[in-house]
Amino acid sequence: MKSTLIVIGGPTASGKSTLAMSFARHLKTEIISADSRQCFKEMSIGTAKPPAKDLHEIKHHFINSHSIHEHFSAGIFAMDSQRILNQLFKEKEYVVVAGGTGLYIRALTDGLDEIPSVDTSTREQVKSIYRENGIEALVEIIRERDPEYLKMVDPQNPSRLMRAVEILLQTDAKYSVYLGKAKKELPYKVLKIVISPDRDILYKNINQRVDQMMTMGLLDEVKSLIPYKKLTTLHTVGYTELFEYLEGKTTLEYAVEKIKQHSRNYAKRQITWFKNQGEYHFLNPDMDSLAPTEILQKFN
Repeated sequence: MKSTLIVIGGPTASGKSTLAMSFARHLKTEIISADSRQCFKEMSIGTAKPPAKDLHEIKHHFINSHSIHEHFSAGIFAMDSQRILNQLFKEKEYVVVAGGTGLYIRALTDGLDEIPSVDTSTREQVKSIYRENGIEALVEIIRERDPEYLKMVDPQNPSRLMRAVEILLQTDAKYSVYLGKAKKELPYKVLKIVISPDRDILYKNINQRVDQMMTMGLLDEVKSLIPYKKLTTLHTVGYTELFEYLEGKTTLEYAVEKIKQHSRNYAKRQITWFKNQGEYHFLNPDMDSLAPTEILQKFN
């Protein structure tokens, strides 16, 4: 019998971690976190990591595994995750992958797309555009030349935007045309699930989560990262807005509202991304059972 990889995707604040824990408990297995920020040990509150009691109860991979000063990418995640899966599947029938970074999940289950290499001069040109004109300049280039990719990418993520602009300038072709072509044969089955609450409920959850993060000390966490604020890793929702407040550019109230707005926008893009992938079973937690046994009976 083939082993099974259970993938739990979905937008931020949808309940992925809770469902992953339910599966891991029921199946006596481990969780691989497919989140491009939770791997960084210096970023905890703003990345909504699972609580310490969950991390103690169930082994999680790629939580607090790297420093913000280390390079981490979809390719590294896929390679390291595959090595972990090779070991776990020797003794476990199921392993759970949970997270909202769709590119990481796709890199693991489908393989990486073959994207052209970029020369040093083009890379430096794009870095210069970002340094001198900010993230909006990158967004505008992509909006004009590759609007399809703009629907897929987080416009607050400079590293992804810079990568796309590099390809646009280097090849004069859309970055989006290179994506979604890779497909590899896997030695295990893959069950892909997306938690997709009703939008009103999801947005309420997001707003409440941001308020909770602030109560937990997100502002102090961001203050501790001021010396490293130029790192692209920190140019992400929840951190960018508070850096601007600490620089005196906005009020704290405005910054918090922007975090909520940008989080809602990001959630909308995540839902669109997963819908465009196919192969995913969508579950509405208010209408569908989220019991592991029932999900396995229904889809596996």
